[in-house]
Amino acid sequence: MTAPPSDEPTRQFKYLDFITAAFVTVLLCSNLIGPAKTGVIGGVTFGAGVLFFPISYIFGDILTEVYGYARSRRVIWAGFGALIFATFMTQVVLRLPPEQSDFNTQLQPALELVFGGTWRIVGASLLAFWLGEFMNSYVMARMKVAMEGRRLWARTIGSTVVGQGVDSLVFYPLAFAGIWSGASLIKVMLWQFALKVLWEAVNTPLTYAAVRALKRAEGVDHYDRDTDFTPFSMAN
Repeated sequence: MTAPPSDEPTRQFKYLDFITAAFVTVLLCSNLIGPAKTGVIGGVTFGAGVLFFPISYIFGDILTEVYGYARSRRVIWAGFGALIFATFMTQVVLRLPPEQSDFNTQLQPALELVFGGTWRIVGASLLAFWLGEFMNSYVMARMKVAMEGRRLWARTIGSTVVGQGVDSLVFYPLAFAGIWSGASLIKVMLWQFALKVLWEAVNTPLTYAAVRALKRAEGVDHYDRDTDFTPFSMAN
């Protein structure tokens, strides 16, 4: 693999905007719709969002692998901003006095039940997402340089183990410690973590296909050899 051309930071990419939109869409849907329901498959109970939230990590891996950490960083901030706005919007809508009708009388409690998460859970979710996504992208970028671009499967799964591990370790204790028993907290946290990592591994062939197609279409394969890895930057 060769180093990226010197004019890469100024390049316009054909598919980066679409991937950014897809990342934010998956993130918003999995955080707003997913937590509203708990599912059971094979006797294992899990939050429905687990089926879709790990897709955001797959997009994160693809972004970092193809376009580099700096561009992935901008997308993560876009997702973080979208989550904050979505949270603000739901709280405003829920607190608007409903029209006095039979329909709204029945609808308001349902909306509050589905979308009215406590600020403790919302805050834990935002912090866990921010830390987990940045750790995922950082590990992915570092491993790519260390492995000289080889063994993509090891990088995607390894970065997900770290990113999802941080996400789970931050979210569940902050959101549910003192509400759930210690044993239940650890059990749910481990199950959710295992399911997320398994989902990443199962989708490895799709990740390979997407990465190959994008590298070929965009003519880029970024290596973060001289990247400033601070998360507090918008620079490409």
